[in-house]
Amino acid sequence: MSMSASIITQKTGRLIFKEGDKGDSMYIILEGTVDIYVMADGQEMQLATLHPGDFFGEMSLFRDKPRSASARVIKDVRLAVIQSRQQLERFLVDNPLFAAKMVTIMAGRLSKTNELLIQKVNELAAIKLEYQTSH
Repeated sequence: MSMSASIITQKTGRLIFKEGDKGDSMYIILEGTVDIYVMADGQEMQLATLHPGDFFGEMSLFRDKPRSASARVIKDVRLAVIQSRQQLERFLVDNPLFAAKMVTIMAGRLSKTNELLIQKVNELAAIKLEYQTSH
């Protein structure tokens, strides 16, 4: 991969960021493995295990919200760190194969989010109906 990003290395067990942290960077895994998890009722709930070529933390480039999950190094990593949309654009132009992969993954995530949203809207509609018919 050609680089328009800074590269960092992190050791196994190291927390890259924590759920609730303010985020300003996304990460692309060049080597190693990262676990993404959230805390639910005091327990860690694993969301994903990511490998070279995978990315995470990208939402922080698009919205000013705290991290929605934690990221921990499972096997020593080398990460490309991208800290702005402009930097991301340059990285994508320099790495067309990664760009294609990122588009596919983001589209998949969006589709899942959409399904959850439809499900929620349907649940709310059902609840509303229940209340309308019970009076």
